[in-house]
Amino acid sequence: MVDLERIKAESVAYFRALDENATLRHHFRHADEEGGLWYIEAVPDRGELIVIKQAELTSAGQLHRYSWEYLEDEHGCLTDQAIDPEEDPLEAVTVDEFQRVWAR
Repeated sequence: MVDLERIKAESVAYFRALDENATLRHHFRHADEEGGLWYIEAVPDRGELIVIKQAELTSAGQLHRYSWEYLEDEHGCLTDQAIDPEEDPLEAVTVDEFQRVWAR
């Protein structure tokens, strides 16, 4: 049987270590089909960009935030997929723009 608590603890430890030890951070925005905006903070790890924070600002104005401190809820979760700005429809944003949304 899978130990879900152990898996969650390992995920939290991984994302927390990436966040606390990051020396380079990238920030992006993505518009979804429903008119919402996604703000992403990602850091490099083993040749990939790993999302460590993501905020969804819905078209209705609701904000959902995910990070190692809050991995998931009934609305969504922190992605476990690496991103590729060359392939994914992402727009680079400043750290200030990301922080304005994250701190709302």
